Amino acid sequence: MKGKKIIREFLEVILPAFLLFLVLRAFVIEARYVPSPSMRPTIIEWDRFLVEKVSYYFREPQRGDIVVFHPTEQANNLVKAEQLRHGQRFAGLDDFIKRIIALPGETIEITGGKVLINGTPLDEDYIPSAHRPIYEFGPLTVGENEYFVLGDNRNQSWDSHYWGPVPRKNIVGRAFWRFWPLNRMGRIR
Repeated sequence: MKGKKIIREFLEVILPAFLLFLVLRAFVIEARYVPSPSMRPTIIEWDRFLVEKVSYYFREPQRGDIVVFHPTEQANNLVKAEQLRHGQRFAGLDDFIKRIIALPGETIEITGGKVLINGTPLDEDYIPSAHRPIYEFGPLTVGENEYFVLGDNRNQSWDSHYWGPVPRKNIVGRAFWRFWPLNRMGRIR
């Protein structure tokens, strides 16, 4: 009798809860973290945050959105070549998190520590002067259904200035809420 009660409880409570969790994680929201300093000071290493996946069903990604995305083929190829050169086995890359800087059809250039979009300097009040880019890039016109992404810590970020724009289909969702550490909990901008 007790065995039947356990099976019934599993089928009525645990299995539906697990299926709901899988659906929510696949299509609505999931938790992530950042293992590198590439998004400093906005997101610090090992910060835990939520990524929502719903809004991009209804609107296109916008400049300034912080997005999680699958690595591009070019990024995978660059890492694979580097690891093979060092005798390492390539296991693939984890998803990235970066800020959208240039939208489809825009021309981006990085020069003199500034990001220019269609020749106009981008106002980036979220970037401290110590994190401004010390490299030159472009000009490059972003293709249709592509986004140019950069880490907020421009000089310590492996991003579109290395491997090019991110296809829209690679974007998983938008980071919006930090839940750990508690003293930095809140909306991500």
